[in-house]
Amino acid sequence: MSYLRVASRQLASSRQPFVRAGTGAIAQRSWNRGYASEVKIGGFEGQKQGNGNYLVSLIEGDGIGPEISQSVKDIYSAANVPIDWEPIDVTPVLVDGKTAIPQPAIDSIKRNLVALKGPLATPIGKGHVSLNLTLRRTFNLFANVRPCKSIVGYKTPYDGVDTVLIRENTEGEYSGIEHHVVDGVVQSIKLITREASERVLKYAFQYANAVGKQKVRVVHKATIMKQSDGLFLEIGKELSKEYPEIQFDYELLDNTCLNMVTDPTPYNDKVLVMPNLYGDILSDMCAGLIGGLGLTPSGNIGDKCSIFEAVHGSAPDIAGKALANPTALLFSSIMMLQHMGLNEHATKIQKAIFDTLAEGKYLTGDLGGSAKTHEYAQAIIDKL
Repeated sequence: MSYLRVASRQLASSRQPFVRAGTGAIAQRSWNRGYASEVKIGGFEGQKQGNGNYLVSLIEGDGIGPEISQSVKDIYSAANVPIDWEPIDVTPVLVDGKTAIPQPAIDSIKRNLVALKGPLATPIGKGHVSLNLTLRRTFNLFANVRPCKSIVGYKTPYDGVDTVLIRENTEGEYSGIEHHVVDGVVQSIKLITREASERVLKYAFQYANAVGKQKVRVVHKATIMKQSDGLFLEIGKELSKEYPEIQFDYELLDNTCLNMVTDPTPYNDKVLVMPNLYGDILSDMCAGLIGGLGLTPSGNIGDKCSIFEAVHGSAPDIAGKALANPTALLFSSIMMLQHMGLNEHATKIQKAIFDTLAEGKYLTGDLGGSAKTHEYAQAIIDKL
């Protein structure tokens, strides 16, 4: 993942930026290297409509979601991207007492096989289950891919960050298996299965092959959770034998956190893969190394459907004020384009974003500027 490299160097490179993860490119690259028996994981199989465009489900989201989604739509229209948007409503419904996605939204994503999602608000301590979690379960989005790379034009305490985290997305502590034992005692069960672990680990090796990363590292706590994390780690060791050209190792979660905030550059040649909770925490920590969630893209890869999303919050306090930064959703949409094989359009839009960020004239407030959301989007359009 040559994600967010210095613009001039990146554009001169033959490697595609962002995620070619989850695409047929991974399986094809692996096939070319001799893995004829390898199963293709997470490829895009969508078909164009009669007008030559792909139909993409669009979840605009809550709070600032509609504003940043509009920026994406405006930029895509200006760039003549062959996509038609199908807006869908994911306001939760109860089915047999459980939070569920409305059936029309499910049908849309299953039909289109790809979706772009803005931020969704989640009640704290009460109310419906996280819609993000519900979407992952509904479409079996087993791998969350989070590239973190330093951005030219936005200075942080860390330079040269270029790592990728792949998080198992369906089980672990987020399995949702909780109950009261007695008053004042709650039990939450961490679920780790061979099937889910093997799938995400194999995906990580395929991903590393596709994007030219030399190493895969499992991040774990098998010293304490000897059976659950122990199983995840053991499967990683087993699968590493099938990928002799990829170096494999493993590291304790606490050591990884310490080492990355001390010096993240030794992780630049690695794909980090880990169980669900660790991936949730560590990916946000890595986002902080490059400037925060407002600059960090994310893709959720499934066997059939994939959803690309902005992982920052819905920021209801600034909703409707044209203060929101659409960069994370834009970068996630570029991951989506590459997943769909629309690399030429992805490269063109990405260059315009890089040029706008590097120029520094039309940046939103969180990036140190004073531009409105639509002004920032227009600056990108002008760079096209």
